[in-house]
Amino acid sequence: MDDQNKNLILATVLSFLVILGWFVAGPMLFPQWFPAETQATEPLAAVPDAPTTTAPAGTVASTEPLPDAPRLTIDTPKLSGSISMLGGRFDDLSLKTYHETIEANSPTVKLLSPVGQTTPYYAVFGWAPGTGLLAEDVPGAKTEWKIASGGTLSAGQPVTLQWENTKGLKFLRTIAVDEDYMFTVTDSVQNTGTAAANLYSYGQIIRQGLPQLQNIYVVHEGLVRRTDGSLEELKYSKFASMTPNEREGFPAEVTEAATDGWIGFTDHYWMTTLVPEQGKPYTAVAKYLPGSDIYQAEVRQPLMTVAPGATMQTTTRMFAGAKEWETIRAYQDKDGIAGFIDSIDWGWFFFLTKPIFVVLHWLHGLIGNMGLAIIGLTFILKLLVLPLAYKSYVSMARMKELQPELEVLKERAGDDKQKLQKDMMALYKERKVNPAAGCLPILIQIPIFFSLYKVIFVTIELRQAPFFGWIKDLSAPDSSSLFNLFGALPWAAPAPHTLLATIFIGVLPILLGITMWLQQKLNPAPADPVQQQLFAWMPFVFMFMLGGFASGLVVYWITNNTITFAQQYLIMRSHGHKPDIFGNIKSGFAKKKPVEVAKK
Repeated sequence: MDDQNKNLILATVLSFLVILGWFVAGPMLFPQWFPAETQATEPLAAVPDAPTTTAPAGTVASTEPLPDAPRLTIDTPKLSGSISMLGGRFDDLSLKTYHETIEANSPTVKLLSPVGQTTPYYAVFGWAPGTGLLAEDVPGAKTEWKIASGGTLSAGQPVTLQWENTKGLKFLRTIAVDEDYMFTVTDSVQNTGTAAANLYSYGQIIRQGLPQLQNIYVVHEGLVRRTDGSLEELKYSKFASMTPNEREGFPAEVTEAATDGWIGFTDHYWMTTLVPEQGKPYTAVAKYLPGSDIYQAEVRQPLMTVAPGATMQTTTRMFAGAKEWETIRAYQDKDGIAGFIDSIDWGWFFFLTKPIFVVLHWLHGLIGNMGLAIIGLTFILKLLVLPLAYKSYVSMARMKELQPELEVLKERAGDDKQKLQKDMMALYKERKVNPAAGCLPILIQIPIFFSLYKVIFVTIELRQAPFFGWIKDLSAPDSSSLFNLFGALPWAAPAPHTLLATIFIGVLPILLGITMWLQQKLNPAPADPVQQQLFAWMPFVFMFMLGGFASGLVVYWITNNTITFAQQYLIMRSHGHKPDIFGNIKSGFAKKKPVEVAKK
């Protein structure tokens, strides 16, 4: 391989290192460019209820803890919790099948929580008055509902609540839930009075105070919404900078939707989203209340007029649970929630991350082990790019064959670099060799690497997924460590993402470094001393740099290196060039001669 080709490959590898280093270290070195939101640590002080605004501006969330009131129990295969009958507030919801950590006694994940806890997170559904009605004429935050029918809210067993005012309006609310994470709230109003009633229904999701964030740059945490085919994401840090809306009375973004959409808050793995009736117009509102530090997502139905003797109803669904790909896809494909699969943060490389995850999910269902599924995915990806890789390796092998002729050209050209370049290009053209082909495997790996990185960090299917032995969570770094000789010494390994953890890496990063080092030894070291040193240190740089990455990503990289090694070795052998691996290793450890002696 000539110096020009080596320089091109080296530039590509170094560019990859720079991108990877920026991807990892950028948020730490330049936090102003990667906004990191702080965590609220104390409950916020209660403030009085804000006054209810007139239609169509909506209502404002209350920050007062609710008095003790009867609660409606929620019990499904995946959910547990309760709904306060005072205001019909969804403020107590846990995910039965997910735990905070991998420990056996770890508590289940709590999704929704009431006012009075550290970061209240809840949903409310209600009616707002139009012309001719007052706030007390419609169900509000302090309205105590009564059970009209049903008992415990469970899958296939809905519960109906009722409330009546003194003007002949009877309100019924039927709440249903499926076996996964979707609630259906059907609100109806019957007018038994003598005058038409003008009102509109709404649904709100409220977060008081900033929640505990993962602060992972590749994961979106905050508002997510789809409006008539357009997907938008809004970080919590951007709420305060929204333009104040005169009609809302606070910083807000009001979006009118004509046909479809949804709006809500997404965490790393969990989401709470309001889904209005698809195919009908509605208003989506993202709002921030600075005084009480409330982040609010709202769906507002069009103003309706209920004539005397008439009954009208409206339905809003609420997804509250884990962002499971299969579950969310079913809501999109079977229940008609347009674009719901995009509530999972697929990133800029969605055209790669989506198919990569689909194949990984299929392999996991087939094999039953996510680590083996990652290995299987690596084989498939290598098979798909094999034609390009084969051409690249063949070109590299031909470059080896041209080395004697290239040396002759260098002797003929002497110090005339322009003549050498011209003669080399003519030789490459004559022998049909592409000197840049050796960069193709590296260039191909970069988007695949980042796409898999995104998939492993974002999708819940990788969360707490075990492999074998000590690897209990493929979404977390390798838990073994040199610090305690991989568990042989009687003290714990350093906590992940600390300086000690970066220095005292685990088994998987070490295997990664070994496979990269062996891959290098298929070829002799570059003649240029600078290049030789850079290539020599590269496996160690990757070994420590990727040591804090998710175990699943390191498993992929080890498998990829191993397959690449085998491919290169076989292709080089097929072209009559037997790699002298042990000779290259030995020469790497050989004592270097002084420069003066080498010149003689």
